This record gives sequence, structure tokens and C-alpha cells, in this order.
Amino acid sequence: MRPMCEPELAQDVPSVGGLRTTANSSAGFCTMASVTHRHTIHRHHFGWDHSISPVVHIAPGESLEFEVLDAAGGQLNTDSTAADLSRLDFGKINPVSGPVYVDGAEPGDVLKVTLLSFVPSGWGWTANIPGFGLLAEEFQDPALHVWRYDARTLAPALYGRWGSVPLKPFTGTIGVAPAEPGLHSVVPPRRVGGNMDVRDLATGTELFLPIEVAGALFSVGDTHAAQGDGEVCGTAIESPMRVALRFELLKREPLSFPRFTTPGPVTRHLDARGYEVTTGIGPDLMQAARDAVRNMIDLLGRQHGVPAMDAYLLCSVCGDLRISEIVDAPNWLVAFYFPRLVFE
Repeated sequence: MRPMCEPELAQDVPSVGGLRTTANSSAGFCTMASVTHRHTIHRHHFGWDHSISPVVHIAPGESLEFEVLDAAGGQLNTDSTAADLSRLDFGKINPVSGPVYVDGAEPGDVLKVTLLSFVPSGWGWTANIPGFGLLAEEFQDPALHVWRYDARTLAPALYGRWGSVPLKPFTGTIGVAPAEPGLHSVVPPRRVGGNMDVRDLATGTELFLPIEVAGALFSVGDTHAAQGDGEVCGTAIESPMRVALRFELLKREPLSFPRFTTPGPVTRHLDARGYEVTTGIGPDLMQAARDAVRNMIDLLGRQHGVPAMDAYLLCSVCGDLRISEIVDAPNWLVAFYFPRLVFE
């Protein structure tokens, strides 16, 4: 496989517990990583717990490559159907690879994580899982779309006969262990990161995470080939990948919640043909968000003949929810942006 760019490569080092170390890699902002595994060892866990033993200790400045499972933890494949959703073991949902112990990290420090590169698998899935999603009460039947895409070129991925979705690999779940003892679900995001599902945590982004426990105990998972802001049906293009990250330590730097810096524009892959935009307006932000998405589903049906369930899944993988106005009480305005190039 020829990479999309050709960064200076670090010397390959055997993997440890599903992770492969590279010595101070300068992998740049490629989408593909042109490195070869000597070992592929999966090591992941299913919840945040600072008592989980780290799989590797690293020094600040080092880089690691992670083998990341999809959000179903390998329970779905390219032959899966909607019937398989009812057989999912939800105890295995959203596995994360790690944890990694960063030498010298202490509570009150900040872990800086630079996303160096992604090697996508070429397949993924998007599902409506009953009881989950912004419009769960309206979409109660299971639905599954299996995607196949070119992992080398990352050309837009076809969705049935209706259109194609531009791809932008990123990691949905990325964070460090919380101080509170015990096992904590991976599903909700937390002050220390976790399942944030921010599509701009992509190649070149620098993420800053507040550290609560010694060593930080970093883990990553839930890679996506594409997602809209809001992930409204509850899933993106869930896709296994390899992810290369670099870790740095900022001592005694105040940080209440995660923050990040992007290397450039963040919606360029969607902007070329403009957007169709629907809105929801009212005193409840959640209801306004539902109205905005519902109105877009109706619009896509009228304009392009897309069935409601398929429109819902498409909205989740490439449409953006935005709080456009939140100061003019008693009503707030939520807008939903759908990229026109999907159908062109």
C-alpha cells in the first residue's frame, strides 16, 4: 500500500500489548502511515478504571501506534445484517486500547496528544440501534448499513443509490483514567475525555487532556471513517483502524476540560457545494435539535426520495448540528447543515 504522503519514519519497534512504539516519530499529518507491523497484538478494555494495569510505560515525547477495534468490538463484519444488532453484547461496546502509563504524569498535569496518522481498514458500519439516538422514539426498528471504501485514496463512500459521503478518519473515544475509583462506562464523555465523538480529532490535531491519576493511563478507541457533528442516530461510519499518536507532558498547567487545536480548516471536505439547512426553534435545546434533524429527514425525502431511516443514518455520518442562537430567551435556535455534495 502506497501512503498518501511520505513522512520521515521512525525505527520500528516490536509491539507491546496491542501497541507498537516508535522512537520520536515525525510522522507528519498523513492520513496513511507507511509503517510495517512486526507484531499485531490486540489489548483493549471496556471501561475507565485506574486500577487496570498499564500495558506499556513510555516517556514524554514518545509515539505509539494502536490497533483499534470498531465500536462493536469486532461483533459485526462485512456480512452482518440488521438482525445481528439484536445479538450484540453491549458489555463489549466501545472497547478502548490501552492503558498507557506516561512516566512523570501526575494529577494536575496535562497530557498533550498529537494525532499523527490513521491507517483505515476499508470497511465500516452505521446502525440504528433501537432505544439509542436523538430520534429513538421515532426510529424504533433496527437498521444496518455496511460501508466499503478505498482505504488508500479515501474517496467518498457510496451510500446505496442516493449519494456518496466524504471521509475524514478520526478517533471518537480518547482519554485518560478518572480519579474516582471503580469501573466507569466508556459510553458518556467525561472531564478527562473519553467518548467525545468530535470529528475534528483527526490527523494533525493536538488534544490536551487534564490528568487525574499518576501516569495518566491513556486509552483510545472508537475510530470513525466519517461523522457529522452530533452523530444524531448514535453511530458514525464505525471502522477499525490503526492510529499513531505522540505524547507530551505539560507540568502543572490548569485545565478543567479537554481542549484541542486543529492544524487547519475543519469542514473543507464537505464545503464545496454548500449546504441545505433546516432549523428547530423553541425553549428546549434538545427538542429544537430533534426538530432540526426531523425537518432535514423530511427534506431529503422530498428532494431525493431517500427513505426516512436512510436519511437518518446519512444525517448522522455527514450532517452537522449547530447551536446557532442561545441568547434570545425564551427561544433558542438549532440548525442542521447537510452537505449538498453528497447528492452531486
